Amino acid sequence: MAKAQFSAQNWYDVWLPNLAPSVETMKLGREAASPAQWSAFARRYKAEMAAPNARHDLKLLAALSHASDFSVGCYCQNEGCCHRSILRRLLVDNGAIVL
Repeated sequence: MAKAQFSAQNWYDVWLPNLAPSVETMKLGREAASPAQWSAFARRYKAEMAAPNARHDLKLLAALSHASDFSVGCYCQNEGCCHRSILRRLLVDNGAIVL
């Protein structure tokens, strides 16, 4: 499915741009061809997630996970090579219940 169709076909309810990597950081992740490059991406993304707005959203989702079920998605096909894997860890580190 084309990326443009995800919203049009109601594949998600809420987009939280504070939890998305910046364009520059996402480029690092997409171009990562070695563990060292992926680590550089991960460090930069984690640094972005330390910003106040991102920290707030992480804490909010972590709190909501105790009373609600929700999914976090992205357009990447492989979670292991996607910021979702890092986001998952950040949510857990903030107290989220993750299944």
